[in-house]
Amino acid sequence: MSMRYQAGILTASHFPLKTPSAPTIGAATVGNAQVSVAFTAPSDIGGGAITSYQVVVTDSSSGAVFTNTGASSPIVVTGLTNGNTYTAKVAATNAFGTGPYSSNSASFSPLTQGQQAYTTSGTYSWVAPSGVTSVSVVAVGAGSGRKDWSSEGKAGGGGGALAYINNYTVTPGNSYTVIVGGTGFSSSGGASTFISSAVLSAGGGTISSTPYNGGIGGVVIAGTGYSGGNGGNVGGASSVASGGGGAGGYAGVGGNGAGIGSSGGTGAGGAGGGGAVTDTPTSWSGGRGGGVGILGQGSNGTGGVFYGTNPGTVQGGAGSGGSGQLYGAGGGTTSADAGGGAVRIIWPGTSRSFPSTNTGDL
Repeated sequence: MSMRYQAGILTASHFPLKTPSAPTIGAATVGNAQVSVAFTAPSDIGGGAITSYQVVVTDSSSGAVFTNTGASSPIVVTGLTNGNTYTAKVAATNAFGTGPYSSNSASFSPLTQGQQAYTTSGTYSWVAPSGVTSVSVVAVGAGSGRKDWSSEGKAGGGGGALAYINNYTVTPGNSYTVIVGGTGFSSSGGASTFISSAVLSAGGGTISSTPYNGGIGGVVIAGTGYSGGNGGNVGGASSVASGGGGAGGYAGVGGNGAGIGSSGGTGAGGAGGGGAVTDTPTSWSGGRGGGVGILGQGSNGTGGVFYGTNPGTVQGGAGSGGSGQLYGAGGGTTSADAGGGAVRIIWPGTSRSFPSTNTGDL
């Protein structure tokens, strides 16, 4: 503060030329060799609007420094070493310079991102990589094959269930059992499991024991998820067939397969059931149900459409992964086998979680 003479009056002169005060440090969210640092803008911006922020990340052992600037929170800093320990701080800049830094964040360690998918039926051993202490896992049970009721017609199979767990603790170097359910042309689908049926397990579709009825959708045995759709019922004549059920989804059940003269149901976060068509005026065939993808939640699968006398495509639409994803699809009543099971493991489970948080392919 100084004094100046103005219009005969000695007045105080104010100099608003100052830098912003320190921001408030927030959460540090780690990724693969990087961190996303959140913060809150300072209440005192100084003598002018804030133009940028600078985040400084320091290696707690070596003292190496990594920086990045940005216009707002959060700011990502890359180039870190997975497994090392770091702290972060942030400062604000305006036209008059950079202000003081915030306090340091809590210590953090970036983790390696990775994934392992098992898509062929069988039993496997997954070994947790070095530095991996938490995983998220999705499992899809295999779909049921169709059921030939002989003189009562051929019924579509039930779709497999989908189930997932997040942020599950594992020990680096330890081995964990993975089971991928298999299926056949005229058999029930197997469950897909991570570690045990008490930890994570998605049931396979089963063949109905009741004449005229389609297969029954698989259920969630352990974990979070949804059942598969049921296969369509048949009308009780050897020339009649129905569609297979869709696989369960991340946010809803699979669509039911169609009976004669109708279309398959739409999946809710899963996949649609197969529609039934007529190849000739006296012979019906049912389409396979829609499968589901294992890269996280996507769009719903639509039901296969009833085409009347046009043979057309009768497979149910695939949910959460686009066309060609047949995991968990209930078998159709033509030559189309049911879709097999799958298990996918992603890490770190602390920052990648189903149904859709950083679950995509790396």
